[in-house]
Amino acid sequence: MELDRLQVLRTDASGMPLEWIGYQEAAKLYHLGMVAYTCGTTLYTLRGGINSVTGRQSIIEVNSILATYSHHGGGYSADHNYVPPLNNPALFRRDNHHCLYCGQRFYHRDLSRDHITPISQGGADAWTNVVTACKRCNNHKAGRTPEQASMQLLAIPFTPTHAEYVYLQGRRVLTDQMEFLRAHFPRKSPLHQRLS
Repeated sequence: MELDRLQVLRTDASGMPLEWIGYQEAAKLYHLGMVAYTCGTTLYTLRGGINSVTGRQSIIEVNSILATYSHHGGGYSADHNYVPPLNNPALFRRDNHHCLYCGQRFYHRDLSRDHITPISQGGADAWTNVVTACKRCNNHKAGRTPEQASMQLLAIPFTPTHAEYVYLQGRRVLTDQMEFLRAHFPRKSPLHQRLS
């Protein structure tokens, strides 16, 4: 695994997960004095120039979890009505890359977004009305509801909280980052069972 592909979990100073950042953004936050504290394992040791007065080299150790003083750029809102943006990669990860009609697991390229109540019948393009479906099942269902197509929906879709959405956006979530994020999931989150 290439180290520059590891993501740093950025939180606010209270520990609320905000977003994933790269080591360059983490170094910038250190430079700007915005780091409140760090947690987790050290991912990167960044070595800078040598101070001509002290002869010492600057070193920044970037941990897997970085708490910052500012919310800027995180996309998080304290509003309890916050709904994360719907996108296929997060949707497919929410449903664990399983077709919620046939139950089979598929590669990303073989999946599609299915509207439980089709848009043509007044359905919304919203987290609670979409599920991951393989292309075969989605084509079979076509513009019908599952009942109209005599298809069984295997799970109830849900809108992820902000912490769940941050998890769904992660590329390679490390163990310490996963434990941190899971502590912010609602108690009844369907993701708890899947990640156990």
